[in-house]
Amino acid sequence: MSLALKQVFNKDRTFRPKRRFEPGTQRFELHKKAQASLNAGLDLKQAVQLPHGEGLNDWVAVHVVDFFNRINLIYGTISDSCTDQSCPIMSGGPKYEYRWQDEQKYKKPTALSAPRYMNLLMDWIEVQINNENIFPTNVGTPFPKNFMQVAKKILSRLFRVFVHVYIHHFDRVSQLGAEAHVNTCYKHFYYFVTEFGLIDHKELEPLKEMTSRMCH
Repeated sequence: MSLALKQVFNKDRTFRPKRRFEPGTQRFELHKKAQASLNAGLDLKQAVQLPHGEGLNDWVAVHVVDFFNRINLIYGTISDSCTDQSCPIMSGGPKYEYRWQDEQKYKKPTALSAPRYMNLLMDWIEVQINNENIFPTNVGTPFPKNFMQVAKKILSRLFRVFVHVYIHHFDRVSQLGAEAHVNTCYKHFYYFVTEFGLIDHKELEPLKEMTSRMCH
């Protein structure tokens, strides 16, 4: 990582405090296992595979939280150039516009500026991953029946952050010397979601050409 990039990431400019796993829990051990694979320089395609004897829900939960933390950080580094003026619509180029919908204020898909959309998105994900009924932290507490459905929704919405950053702010990423870091994070994310079929192929279309060059 370049010095400039280290300085940026050391500021820890996430929108939200990181969600951490409690030492001693099964998730903490799985998180350590996942990090060890990455730090050992293991091929990313191999690193995402479910470890022998581990539950898929646990593996997905650990990665959802990790991707949330890291994508949050990536967006935080370019957020100074993503404003209501520069990005009045949350989009990924002229063909793809993302509208926000939730169960509270925005009951119908609503066009918003990119920074407003990102704020709502990070708030919404934070609520999900801190909800013990969806992401239980105690070993032995079962995951709810809709866990995978929620995880898929979180991951498909996090993918939109990559789309927006790559298509509208990659010059800022390059300026910061952060290309390699962002590309590695994206490849890890892409291999993970495709390994377990967690994002619909249509959702992946906006970065299809770039993904083909980078990941195949």
